[in-house]
Amino acid sequence: MASKIASAQSLKNNKNESDHKAAESPIKSTAGLNRRQFLRKIGISASVGLLATQGITQVLASNTIDTNNNTSFTKDDLPTALLDENLPLQQVSKIVSPETLQTQTSCITPSIETRLFASSNVGGSNERNQLALDRLSCAGFKVDNPAITKRQYLRFAGTDSQRASDLQNIATGAIAAPKLLLGVRGGYGAMRLLPMVDWSTLGCIMKERGTILAGFSDVTAIQCALLAKGDMSSLAAPMLYSEFGKTKPDQISCRQFVQALTNPNLTISIKDASLTSPNLPSIMSSGEPKTITGTIWGGNLSVISALAGSDYLPRLAGGIVFLEDVGEQTYRIERMLYDLYLAGVFKGQQAIVFGALSGTGEDSYDKRYDVATVIRQLHKLTGLPIYSGMSFGHIGQKHSFPLGANCEISPNTVGGYQLVFTDYPTIKADTIHVEGLWQNV
Repeated sequence: MASKIASAQSLKNNKNESDHKAAESPIKSTAGLNRRQFLRKIGISASVGLLATQGITQVLASNTIDTNNNTSFTKDDLPTALLDENLPLQQVSKIVSPETLQTQTSCITPSIETRLFASSNVGGSNERNQLALDRLSCAGFKVDNPAITKRQYLRFAGTDSQRASDLQNIATGAIAAPKLLLGVRGGYGAMRLLPMVDWSTLGCIMKERGTILAGFSDVTAIQCALLAKGDMSSLAAPMLYSEFGKTKPDQISCRQFVQALTNPNLTISIKDASLTSPNLPSIMSSGEPKTITGTIWGGNLSVISALAGSDYLPRLAGGIVFLEDVGEQTYRIERMLYDLYLAGVFKGQQAIVFGALSGTGEDSYDKRYDVATVIRQLHKLTGLPIYSGMSFGHIGQKHSFPLGANCEISPNTVGGYQLVFTDYPTIKADTIHVEGLWQNV
């Protein structure tokens, strides 16, 4: 009997020691798991915001571990290094350790009146939206309507009426115009709202208040309508979910966002055409490139093409057209450009500026038929000077800039060019703490 008692006591001691070691080093309990199982074990798919703020030890010690094997995560939810499928689990452990995920948080009291508008897709993650909202607050933006990030109707961020009301309530005076109107995310759905907003009145109110509407991608439809019918500028810029909710927001994009918000004489210099096509010169002109000045307008090519022939596409004499897109095959890019050409959109314009045309791939019939070929054809059709490589689009390290503002484009001495923007609303620089936009708060 004594031996049985001693044996039982030994087993109990061994179990207690094992439990103590597991509590001290939870990462070791993941031994034998593959990479995906490891990420699920630590709950990175469903608790990335918690993980970023508390660290892996605290998350594993809590009851928030994700045990749902059907939960998926996207590339935007993870640090870039974790996208390497061949990365050893020891390295994964280091990347998501408290030492690498926790940073010293420094915030300011939010004072910039900010409202969100959700014109397109529903947000895919409440945790990601909340992390973005926390960062905006840390950076100085006081968001008055965070609850709209949780709306959903089918694939959209609410019904058409709900989404239109984000803007129409400002036009009617039901809600005071804020200093910043920030888009939640792109995708699709903004075009459905265009007939439901009084753009003329909205533009007048925004001008009086100095309101800045910021976004890109599908938000292009909102920006074009605002300029065409409300004669009001906006800002081509990253958005709540698409940038500020990332595990690791792009610091360059965040800094350039604040620069565009605060600098009344924004300047962007372009060295080469590689973001549009490495097979193009920065400037394509039939004569010696000259300095030109005009109102810059445009945005996402797919959306601009879809608006051709409507009252919501700006018709500006002497304008400068900006275009960018992602994931469109070369022939589709050309077809959309022909849509605009045949609709007379390029008539009376001074130049065309291309941002990033990313993810185009090779033509299945002839790989020589590329973006450069398409743009050379456009130059031949329109006779307009074409500037390529503008650092904006569905890319990292993008430079935010005003649409509907005055823009001067001038060539430099090394084959590139620069754009100088004026006549658009700004925010006082000392009210923004830029580092807050990427801190784990």
